[in-house]
Amino acid sequence: MTADEMKKAVAMAALDLVKPMLAADVVIGIGTGSTANHFIDALKPYANDFLGAVASSDASAQRLKANGVDVLELNSAGTLPVYVDGADEFDPRFNLIKGGGAALTREKIVAQASQQFICIVDGSKQVPVLGNFPLPVEVIPMARSLVARELVKLGGDPVYREGVITDNGNVILDVHNLSITDPKGLEAAINNLPGVVCNGLFALRGADVVLMGTPDGVQSLSI
Repeated sequence: MTADEMKKAVAMAALDLVKPMLAADVVIGIGTGSTANHFIDALKPYANDFLGAVASSDASAQRLKANGVDVLELNSAGTLPVYVDGADEFDPRFNLIKGGGAALTREKIVAQASQQFICIVDGSKQVPVLGNFPLPVEVIPMARSLVARELVKLGGDPVYREGVITDNGNVILDVHNLSITDPKGLEAAINNLPGVVCNGLFALRGADVVLMGTPDGVQSLSI
């Protein structure tokens, strides 16, 4: 299978897990990115089988609406039964790096509000230790240089993602050259820096299920 075919395959596998949860009063969480887009498209025939979805980005919200799925605000939806999203990396403990699409803060919020997080990826995202993919950090614009200096102290090499403004009106620093052996500790340390809105480590709330596309089909991974 091609990379895109693997993304479609894991999206369909996620749909098989989600379909039994769908009901007239159910709201589900939907992520952002190319793999999540395949899941959104796969939902189209079932758009009338559930109440709606909470989207982790404006782009996903627009795609959901185009597929006939009502988009709700998290404040009115409450706790969600499931959240489906991709990742840029995942390790053996299902800690993740996310944020390549600059939607990390809203993704983390929706993941935290969900009882189950189904992560859909292709095999290239599996790593023994996180950090080969640069760690995105969403930063309030006035604090960009301050936060960059603090990230250097933590051992990283931050690079300003020029021309990118998040849906929240902030900027992104991509932190290179990290070997993340303590994902939970580093996530907390970065989030405690003044000016940081959120970082792309999903360790304090990682994935519950990983569906990984391979040339031989979809693998359902467990810890």
